Amino acid sequence: MHEMGLVAGILESVIPAAKDAGAERITKVSLSVGEMTEVIEDVMVFAFEALTEGTLAEGAELDLHIIKPHSICLECGAEFDHDRLHVKCPNCDSAFTELIRGKELQVDSIEVDLPDEE
Repeated sequence: MHEMGLVAGILESVIPAAKDAGAERITKVSLSVGEMTEVIEDVMVFAFEALTEGTLAEGAELDLHIIKPHSICLECGAEFDHDRLHVKCPNCDSAFTELIRGKELQVDSIEVDLPDEE
């Protein structure tokens, strides 16, 4: 379950950023995750809920944007979408391809509650 490690790393980044901004709590974390990372959405949500307990992010929403794999053929130059297992070029049937999108794992944004200014 590599999702626990991924979520732990994400929280090590977003919690200090929220604290530095003076946030009272984190309400939402938005991530872009490539399908080729083999992250399982339900497990990622479970890991997020478990690891945020007792932190500034407890109760926060986890918004996952899943990015489909997209490659370029190194033989004919065609770009194409595909699934995790079928990466041959649909144009020339070459197996010499390069992944352009689908391996991302990035924090897109965090939403926080800030203290009321008086």
